[in-house]
Amino acid sequence: DLEETSPAGGAPAGGAHANLDMILDIPVNLSVELGRTKIQIRNLLQLAQGSVVELERLAGEPMDVLVNGYLIAQGEVVLVNDKFGIRLTDIISPAERARKLR
Repeated sequence: DLEETSPAGGAPAGGAHANLDMILDIPVNLSVELGRTKIQIRNLLQLAQGSVVELERLAGEPMDVLVNGYLIAQGEVVLVNDKFGIRLTDIISPAERARKLR
């Protein structure tokens, strides 16, 4: 956690905010995962245009929202100006995310 300290505390006020400001413009990869499955290489090599791959996730289940490969939320697919979007329905708490990193 970042805490702001006063000048009397030895660190300049706003120093924590300056540190946070340094990382706010770093790009991250956000992806939404529709589902997963495992297939044998034999079946992988037989895939062709029009093939259907069945996923483990059921229709209507929430999608996983990942940042740099780490689950941060779940949500439902929506349309926004003729593009797909995701409405977040559940946010993973920062404490839970940190616990999973260990």
